[in-house]
Amino acid sequence: MAKSQESFSKKEKEKQRLRKRQDKQLKRDERKISPKKSGLQDMIAYVDEYGNITDTPPDLSRKKVIRAEDIEIGVPKRVKEDLNVIRSGKVEFFNHEKGFGFIKENETNEKYFVHISSLTEEIEENDTVLFEVEQGQKGWNAVRVKRT
Repeated sequence: MAKSQESFSKKEKEKQRLRKRQDKQLKRDERKISPKKSGLQDMIAYVDEYGNITDTPPDLSRKKVIRAEDIEIGVPKRVKEDLNVIRSGKVEFFNHEKGFGFIKENETNEKYFVHISSLTEEIEENDTVLFEVEQGQKGWNAVRVKRT
């Protein structure tokens, strides 16, 4: 006698197909029974204050009014600084061989490049100095630097 043509895997695949058909039929029956939601109110979705999509409308008491002119697109305009202000700082690094260094301002902790040509007198590392700033090719430079 010949062996049966049905193997275990064939039987399992057939069972899976049958389960899928039954699930589809169940879903069809549920859709037929449940009331149809085809109104506009059923299709509207809202975005809450955290950016999540929800079906409940937002609370109007928490609404914030934003004026269009308050929105800044791009880099905010820089406030003009008074460049002639004498600032105080500390020499963080200075190389006498190469002729440059960096000064850290006391108030803002910003570092400024200083060149030996901008010095009014000799400076060393860790000296406290008074200086002014000017716009250089690559950023702000300390000029008219003198020890205190």
